[in-house]
Amino acid sequence: MDLLLNIFSDYTLRIVALGSALLGITSGAIGCYAVLRKQSLIGDAVSHAALPGIGLSFLLIGSKNTEWLLLGAFISGWIATFAIGKINRLSRIKYDNALAMSLAVFFGFGLVILTYIQKIPNSNQAGLEKFLFGQASTLLQRDVVLMGIVAFFTLLPIIVFWKEFKLLSFDPNFADTIGFSTKKLDILLTTLIVISIIVGLQTVGVILMSAMLIAPAVAARQWTDRLSVMVILSSILGAIAGICGTFISSSIRNMPTGPIIVVVITIIVFVSLLVAPNRGLIWKKIREAKNKKEINSNRILSILYALSVKHDNPYHPHDLNTIIHGQNRVKHSKKYLRKELKKLKISGLVGEYESNLWAINEKGIDKIKGLDYIDRGESYHA
Repeated sequence: MDLLLNIFSDYTLRIVALGSALLGITSGAIGCYAVLRKQSLIGDAVSHAALPGIGLSFLLIGSKNTEWLLLGAFISGWIATFAIGKINRLSRIKYDNALAMSLAVFFGFGLVILTYIQKIPNSNQAGLEKFLFGQASTLLQRDVVLMGIVAFFTLLPIIVFWKEFKLLSFDPNFADTIGFSTKKLDILLTTLIVISIIVGLQTVGVILMSAMLIAPAVAARQWTDRLSVMVILSSILGAIAGICGTFISSSIRNMPTGPIIVVVITIIVFVSLLVAPNRGLIWKKIREAKNKKEINSNRILSILYALSVKHDNPYHPHDLNTIIHGQNRVKHSKKYLRKELKKLKISGLVGEYESNLWAINEKGIDKIKGLDYIDRGESYHA
């Protein structure tokens, strides 16, 4: 309760929480396209490639003006993505290899520039290293305003070009066939991804920004099959991670905000992987166990049907030994078989005519005839 009250009373906490939420919304929305287009590592490459742009921008203007530093980071990051695309198209080097090369070269160059800047006798160079790991606590009101403007002009093209981006993500060949310029759309979408990454460098830093781009989208993908729901949910999860990370870091002494935000969104991804319906690992195991039981029951039922067609009376009962020997490749103990037969009896598919003598009934025969994997009267195929 005290922490919630601090939201309204602590100016710094409000600013940092709002900035983190804007970052989560922006990166969450645009990250969906990176995930769907299988470009998840683009966030890592762009965020690392932004470092030399920050250093060169500082050398040119001689001050730590956030707008100029982020502009330099944007130019450097965009050049890196352009170089990755060109290398992939004009050579035999695959996309992931080109991405790794670009990441290493640009990040190494950026570290060289930062090392050089640290040796310059200028007091203004202190603090540039915050872009490596982020320093959300240093966000100012003008930084949040800038993030809000960037978020607006990043999300607006997603709304305007919704159908075009959707086609580009799922079927670029069809989009090209019906007349859309996939090359221009790709450049626009890549530019939006670069912008969303650059705007978060001050909050979570070069090292961790890729997680903010990808993790919310990965978590949202577990819960839905619709792009619109995925984008909205990803933005919400990103905002939740930003706000919760800010609150947690503010309540623990000397706890950095950026890494905590990444930890929170990682926990959200982990929970989504486990409990999300349809795709969650827990539900998947439950469905597999249920399907296995259903298959075993159908196999036993199919054996009773195969035995029944060999008699003039289709409802001729058989003992457990006969049923077991009729299962060909699959063997069950009598205890298990009796248990499954009782379940089939409760379902009204078989009947027990005498002690441990079982036969399929009319309802069971109708069900067997509706199963595709049954070779009626002779055997079954699993």
